[in-house]
Amino acid sequence: MARSLRLLVVEDHVDSAELLAELLESHGHTVWVATTVSDAIAIAGQQSFDVVVSDVGLPDASGYELMAQLRARYAMKGIAITGSGRPSDIEAGRAAGFSVHLTKPVSLRRLEQALEELAD
Repeated sequence: MARSLRLLVVEDHVDSAELLAELLESHGHTVWVATTVSDAIAIAGQQSFDVVVSDVGLPDASGYELMAQLRARYAMKGIAITGSGRPSDIEAGRAAGFSVHLTKPVSLRRLEQALEELAD
């Protein structure tokens, strides 16, 4: 990774969120974690981020709704991580403002490549 990024990771599975945050931090990034859309919006209102990395299936709203709000308020870039990679899912993500759509399981190498693309 060429530079350290400020990342907001949004994942409702706590163990997965913590593991992803640890891996990203070990690659030099600064990471905040939220487990709900409402928490993510609150954190984004207090910090600035280079990229949001978000699951799509969240308990209080969809990751698509979250991305649309973050994009409108903060012009934030986003990476969707989801269990489905159908063309309709990818299109919904793009319409919401996600720049990249990754299908689970996601390798750290592929996520780093996506982050590098968005950092340019």
